[in-house]
Amino acid sequence: MTAVLADRVLDRDEWTAAAAEHAARADALTADHRARASRAEKHPVEDFLFTYYSYKPAILRRWHPGPGVILDDAEERAAWRWYQRVGSGVRVDAEAFRVERASLYRGITNLLRATLHRPAQFGCFGLHEWAMAYRVDEVRHAVPLRLGREGTDAVVDAHDLRCTHFDAFRFFTPDAVPRNREPLSRESQAEREQPGCLHAGMDVYKWAVKLGPLVPGALLLEAFVLARDIRTLDMEASPYDLTAWGYSPVAIETAEGKAQYVSRQRALSERAQGLRRTVLVAVGAGDDTPGRADFFRLDPV
Repeated sequence: MTAVLADRVLDRDEWTAAAAEHAARADALTADHRARASRAEKHPVEDFLFTYYSYKPAILRRWHPGPGVILDDAEERAAWRWYQRVGSGVRVDAEAFRVERASLYRGITNLLRATLHRPAQFGCFGLHEWAMAYRVDEVRHAVPLRLGREGTDAVVDAHDLRCTHFDAFRFFTPDAVPRNREPLSRESQAEREQPGCLHAGMDVYKWAVKLGPLVPGALLLEAFVLARDIRTLDMEASPYDLTAWGYSPVAIETAEGKAQYVSRQRALSERAQGLRRTVLVAVGAGDDTPGRADFFRLDPV
C-alpha cells in the first residue's frame, strides 16, 4: 500500500512572511529593468526575458506554495484560480489545474522529461545568433557587429550549424536555414530538444510560468535567474559587440573561445537539468520516465 503524505500546514505568519520575502527578491531581480522601463530605455541583453517571453515583472512577484501546502487563514486567496478551501485554510488545487489545462500540462511535462533524459550536445558554439545575422543588411539588435558584416558571414561559412532548438532556428536568415545540420519544426520539437541547448535551458523559466500555481515561488525565481545567466552567455558569444554595455566577448570563432563557451555551457546545462527534475517533481509529473513526445502546440513564447 502506498503511503499518502499529509499536506504541510503554514500558519498565517509563516506564509505571509514567505510571500513577502519572495516579492522582495523578485523586486530586486527586476529593479534595473523596471527603472529602465520607467525611462523608456532599452537594454540589448537584460530586456530579453521581458520582451521575448512577454512576462511582466509582476508575474515573478506572485508567490505560490506549490501543491501539498495548506495556507491557514488565507481567505483572500480562496477566490484565486486553481486554489481551493481546506478547512480553515486554502491550498493549490493541483488536480483542477491538471484537468483544466490537461493538454498544456502534458505537453510541458513530456517535453521537460524527454529533454531531461536525452544526452546533451555541446557542439553548437552558440552559432544560432550568428545564423540570425547571416547575409542580411539589418540585424536583430541595435548594436554593432564585433567582426563586421563580412567577418560575421565568414564565421558562419566556416562552421557546421548544429542548432536543435526550433525557437532559435525560426529566426535564422533565409541563407542560414539550409546550412543547419537538420531542418527543425514545431512538430518535431520534442524529438530535437536536448539539455545542452542554452535556449532549452532558458525556456525552463517559460514552462515554470505556464505551469502557474503548481510551481513553488522559489523554484520560479531560480528558473528566472538561470534564464538570465544563460542570456548573458548567449549574447557574449554572439556576433554583437557589447563591450560598451560591460560584456566581454566569448570569441567562439577561436579555439580558446570555443573552450570557454563549452565550459560555461556545460555548467548551465547541469543547472537546467536540476531545475527540470525539480519542476517535474513539484508539479506531480515524476522525473524518471521518458515521456512520449505528445505535444499540444507549443507556443513560440
